[in-house]
Amino acid sequence: MDKVMKDRNLFDISGKIALITGSGTGLGEGYAHVFAEAGCTVICADINMEAAAGTVADIIAQGGKAEALFVDVTKLDSIKAMCSAIMEKYGRIDILINNAGVEDINNFVDVTERQYDKIHAVNMRGVFFVAQQVARCMKETGGGKIINIGSLGSYIGLAESSVYCSTKGGVIQLSKTMAIELADANIQVNCVAPGYFITPMTQPFFDNPEHRAWIEGRIPLGRWGTVADLAGPMLFLASPASDYVTGVTIKVDGGWLAS
Repeated sequence: MDKVMKDRNLFDISGKIALITGSGTGLGEGYAHVFAEAGCTVICADINMEAAAGTVADIIAQGGKAEALFVDVTKLDSIKAMCSAIMEKYGRIDILINNAGVEDINNFVDVTERQYDKIHAVNMRGVFFVAQQVARCMKETGGGKIINIGSLGSYIGLAESSVYCSTKGGVIQLSKTMAIELADANIQVNCVAPGYFITPMTQPFFDNPEHRAWIEGRIPLGRWGTVADLAGPMLFLASPASDYVTGVTIKVDGGWLAS
């Protein structure tokens, strides 16, 4: 056992090809920096190419390796084109951070068909088909790591977020099923469920004093999360250290769900 530990760094992912969807802004941008700093070549995929290019420019300026690619996760042809471009250039996808997501707040009785379809198309359908296409690539090259992104809303109901919460609950169930079916291909599938982090999606909550106090009053650690708080769990699930971990969700929420 000691010799096994000495012969390799269980957390080393340097040289890996990491695909991160929705990496132009928010937590996706943060994940891109985390994996670039860990020595990965990061593919920053986003529907907003200007934002993705900005993430890439920042990574390269800090000495990392990154490339921006367009993807509309609601369109299967776009997903296929993204994966084909990566495979043609790099020959593999080692890590997928299936991060792209949207929210459109509204009362349940007022949710429109357009709102429902928009959220479901990105948060559930997009996650499903990005993972499916990447899994096919990973099966060709001997395996990989898929990390889907859940939420507090995967576990609890949040007012005015009925569609968002239902999709994020679905992401956890999808991750379990994927883990079972892809195990024999040496693909580990797990999920990370962040609590409250300041992103463009949550900024209105942070800026509202009453809502912010409500949120912070329910976090045992007493503060909102930062990208640094997510770095450890993400790198663990992407590294050889988690080769016997699949089908699980790691909650990174400051203790919210424990309270």
